[in-house]
Amino acid sequence: MRRATTRRALSRALCLAALIASGPAFPAATAAPTPDEEALYRDRVALINGGRAADPTGIALYQPLERIPGAPSASPITARRPGRQVIAPSALAAAAEYAGRNNSSSLLVWHDGKLELATYFNGRTASDPVIARSLAKPVAAVAVGRAIDLQRIQSLDQPVGDFITEWRRSDRRQILVRHLIDMRAGFLAQGPTFDGASIWARAYLSPRHEQVMIDEYPLTHTPGTRYEYSNTPADLVAVLIERATGRRYAEFLSREIFQPLGAPGGQVWLNRPGGVAHAGCCLLAPPEFWLRLGILLLQDGVWEGRRLLPPGYVQAMVTPTPQNPWAGMSVYAAGSYIERRGAGHPDVAAPKTLHSEPYLAGDLFLFDGNSNQVVYIVPSLKLVIVRTGDEPPRVPEWDNTVLPNTIIRGLPERIRARAVAQPGP
Repeated sequence: MRRATTRRALSRALCLAALIASGPAFPAATAAPTPDEEALYRDRVALINGGRAADPTGIALYQPLERIPGAPSASPITARRPGRQVIAPSALAAAAEYAGRNNSSSLLVWHDGKLELATYFNGRTASDPVIARSLAKPVAAVAVGRAIDLQRIQSLDQPVGDFITEWRRSDRRQILVRHLIDMRAGFLAQGPTFDGASIWARAYLSPRHEQVMIDEYPLTHTPGTRYEYSNTPADLVAVLIERATGRRYAEFLSREIFQPLGAPGGQVWLNRPGGVAHAGCCLLAPPEFWLRLGILLLQDGVWEGRRLLPPGYVQAMVTPTPQNPWAGMSVYAAGSYIERRGAGHPDVAAPKTLHSEPYLAGDLFLFDGNSNQVVYIVPSLKLVIVRTGDEPPRVPEWDNTVLPNTIIRGLPERIRARAVAQPGP
């Protein structure tokens, strides 16, 4: 009987893609999981631990999905005519070759108002959604900035407990809004174990994951004193946005980010039908959405003359904290050169990404998600590069500096000279 119930629960969840939950009421964090939800949780644990054999595309886990309507008349970003590119054709070809042999699905290169390159691999097209993984975290940070601009959140230094009122009398009362998006909330660092009993599994896979995050996820450091990478603070942004604005996270993203950017729509993973969105991962949108988001930040939060983010907010996003000189608010900065760096605290022994040389622009910053899905943004050169796709081969290993430095070297010297100098060690 239990197996039949489990199969029915998973079947119902898998059939709820593009679900749009209705009504302004938000689920209470204190509601107990139902038997079907417990069964769905067990299925998710089995799915994530089964790896690619159980979920080859990664999409089966992310169910149900809620639709994020895009702009009613979304139009592609203008491309430069063939033969009129500013970037040397040899550099564009070398970048495309590197992306192609590293399991990429798309490579987009935008410079000074126009697309210089838009290449899709392995049968993918411009309309196919990207499974964003942690590329969703910068979207959450932009959502916070938009809510501040709309005066639904006072500032980055407002206590999160003003909205997640369960924290007002707890050790979490010191967590500020900025701490959810700069990984300094003080929460337990992300771990690799996803057995059903682990807090990491329950905070990520539970159909009541908002309850687990609010009530149970451990605080290991005083907020603001330690950088520790974790999905939990980023996922809590969805709870913050919904309580601060009275709007569902998907609807807020649609009306305040996707549609103003003229972007095609997407979807976001819910913990249960009609439940709470994951803001730290699991957003699906076409590659051009990530390009538009990068351009928005390159332009200091202004899109076609309309300011979407408060003045100075992008600068705050890209400014590293004292606890991690390469990490800002859900983005990573070029910073001083180090050969290997990762998402975790610099002193944590964990896998780190190769950087074979310094970035050629010191003001470069990037979104960096699982499977080396990257958006590089270089304001001084008016340059945005998007690479999406699957995990690159392990040999030779992915090098995070190849794509941006190849493209930068392909710019004319008069433009390349505008690059901000790389800071010293």
